[in-house]
Amino acid sequence: MNNKFALLILIGCMCTFISCHGQNAGPEERKINRLPAVAGSFYPAEKKELEKELESFFRQSPSILSQSPQAIIVPHAGYVFSGQTAAVAFRQLDRNKKFQHIFIIASSHTMYFNGVATYTDGNFVTPLGEIPVDSLTGVLTREHEFIFNSPQAHAREHSIEVQLPFLQYWLTQPFSIVPLVIGSDSRHTCRNLAKALQPYFNAENLFIISSDFSHYPSYDDAIKIDRTMAEAIMHNSADSFLKTKQTIEGGHVPNLATAVCGWTSVLTLLYLTENNSRCSFQLLQYKNSGDSPYGEKDRVVGYNAIAVTAPSVVITPSLTREDKVMLLKIARETLVQYLHHHSYPVYDEKNFSPSLLTPMGAFVSLHKNGELRGCIGNFEATMPLYRTVESMAVAAATEDFRFLPVTPDEITQLEIEISVLTPMRRIYSIDEFELGRHGIYIRRGNRAGTFLPQVAKETGWSKKEFLGHCARDKALIGWDGWKEKDTELYVYEAVVFSEKEFNHPVKK
Repeated sequence: MNNKFALLILIGCMCTFISCHGQNAGPEERKINRLPAVAGSFYPAEKKELEKELESFFRQSPSILSQSPQAIIVPHAGYVFSGQTAAVAFRQLDRNKKFQHIFIIASSHTMYFNGVATYTDGNFVTPLGEIPVDSLTGVLTREHEFIFNSPQAHAREHSIEVQLPFLQYWLTQPFSIVPLVIGSDSRHTCRNLAKALQPYFNAENLFIISSDFSHYPSYDDAIKIDRTMAEAIMHNSADSFLKTKQTIEGGHVPNLATAVCGWTSVLTLLYLTENNSRCSFQLLQYKNSGDSPYGEKDRVVGYNAIAVTAPSVVITPSLTREDKVMLLKIARETLVQYLHHHSYPVYDEKNFSPSLLTPMGAFVSLHKNGELRGCIGNFEATMPLYRTVESMAVAAATEDFRFLPVTPDEITQLEIEISVLTPMRRIYSIDEFELGRHGIYIRRGNRAGTFLPQVAKETGWSKKEFLGHCARDKALIGWDGWKEKDTELYVYEAVVFSEKEFNHPVKK
């Protein structure tokens, strides 16, 4: 076997751990892009050659699934060994979908450390260009102590890098990534990471789990081991997965080093999915390095491509009367303090219910004498709900370009309305849009606009009038712009409540 590609397997799959303390980067390291570490060894370093290889992989990959998966398990070895199998997984993604967040979860091959290392100093670069790091990455590091910035942990780590050209080649919409490398064999870390990411495990986001399977058994042994591990994963049970892995690795299979290279990444996925009966696992393709012309049969590495899908179900936010009153109180107190002192109130989160601490999107609308005075919202669930309401209340008062900023003297004349949103869901026919129940979000290119569900009741418009006004007046793409093939339609629902229904219990 060619020595270069023999080295690829060893580098790509063996986990060599070195002591590391995950510390945040110093000021001198900030805004430094993470440059390719394995271009020219794991995959071509020249753009044209890389594109040609990816085109070949995708041309040979079948479309298997009827819906875009929420998660995929993909290998991370050199492309000559695992590239075709990886392409089959990426081929199942809706390439025209605009993902809100793309999480790439990997297990460290180069350093040992406690917790999860991410990268916030800059963006990732491949021969195909630059990929932004999602701003959510910084939010996760601020809200979770065990997730931290570590350029060192990413400097030589290949398991995230090799996934990026597949995304760049296949996806047509701009995207950013949340890169996460698990640094130890701690199940506790995997549980914590799954808990932190649970609010984002929905149809609007994508989870990429980077993992090879068996390392160094014979070709025939690898087929048996990798099939057994794939079946254990598809049972959607973290305990079953761990027990199966332990049994195989304790079975004295010649030359077997591990049954699953990135087992902590896979375990994190199972902690995300095992309590969700809607999740369905499907094996897309299996190969091992012995199937490559560069591989041998006596010592191989296994590669499974597995997809996780879940039917779209809209989960309405569960808010009690007390939650609604508290959110209205927070919105008003925030307006008072910000408009008078340009600062935000400080709240003790221990006094809040779990719903107020759950990341959710929300709009805040301000009315004066029955007329709209400002309305701004955020669809993305990047902050706890109460903080989203704080931020949107200030934005509605000061940043709605349709109105002059609210003055402190006006505060007592305002009525506050809050709309807490479900995640957006893309639709492909207006038959899926229910007037009065759904809000609409219309996007074409860089132009977008939305109407909240309650606008239908306020205006009395028909469904087509609702869509036409949104397309023309909000998205600025013309009355019939919503009908065009390159226009994307999304629906969402909202829990709407205002001070009026509570007789202004917090206005005084």
